[in-house]
Amino acid sequence: MSARGVSDTRHAPTSYYGRPVLKQPVWTWEIPLYFISGGVSGASAGLACAAGVAGNATLAKRAQLAAFGSIAVSPALLISDLGRPERFLNMLRVFKPSSPMSVGSWLLAANATGTTIATFGMLTGKAPRLTRASGAAAAGLGMPLTTYTAVLIANTAVPLWHEARHELPFVFGGSSAAGAGALATLITPHEHAGPARRLAAIGTVIEGAASQVMERRLGHLAEPLRSGQGGRLASVAKILATSGAVFTGVAGARSPRAARGGAAMVLAGEILERWSVFRAGFQSAADPAYTVGPQRARQDSDASG
Repeated sequence: MSARGVSDTRHAPTSYYGRPVLKQPVWTWEIPLYFISGGVSGASAGLACAAGVAGNATLAKRAQLAAFGSIAVSPALLISDLGRPERFLNMLRVFKPSSPMSVGSWLLAANATGTTIATFGMLTGKAPRLTRASGAAAAGLGMPLTTYTAVLIANTAVPLWHEARHELPFVFGGSSAAGAGALATLITPHEHAGPARRLAAIGTVIEGAASQVMERRLGHLAEPLRSGQGGRLASVAKILATSGAVFTGVAGARSPRAARGGAAMVLAGEILERWSVFRAGFQSAADPAYTVGPQRARQDSDASG
């Protein structure tokens, strides 16, 4: 259903000959994969640190490897989208707190450094103090790494992303936690993977609840998450993540096969969730109703007030 037919204003929102008011984002397929790889790495670093403190060395090692593998592909995805490696390095020339891109680039670099040192130390057994300190630093930087991409896209003029700025960090943070828990469940022996299974289930609940709150608050602006490619991806993502969380959190406690099957569903669902938000943003930028409509609603509200 076209958003042009769904309006909360007094006048049908239109633009010059119905043309888009905004240019389409220039980001390509690498960016939604970067969103999930960076988020999973940050959450995995936190899981590894917590498991180590709790004495679950097996889970700590597997989660640390997951953090390293995820963060290793993140710069490659970002550089692929930018086109040239020097463009990524140029973003590290200065630190600009007012720029989500600048802050995120430094977060990525710092987390990657801490994760790499912690992983090397874990595998070699060298410099245990430095290994523990690096792992703790990576875990501390992991939380903002799971959510900064939500702040990044909300800082654009794309209607859906911008208007969802209050809930998107919770959506992305919950999704990252679910993905990290699911990945650790897949690669950790069943008897040591209990905390990872719980993290996958809890993260899925947080992401799902935040998404529901976001869609209700946005009203008709959330239509791209219910229709078109964004809507189709969102529907499949919800089914996979919810079903997988039930398998992982309930049946997975008794059955290793159910745990891994559910974890695979959760991980696939969270990847598709990022894709759905990504594609829905493109849809909202293409239809002038999502740009003009909120502006007219604010004008009418100011006039009546």
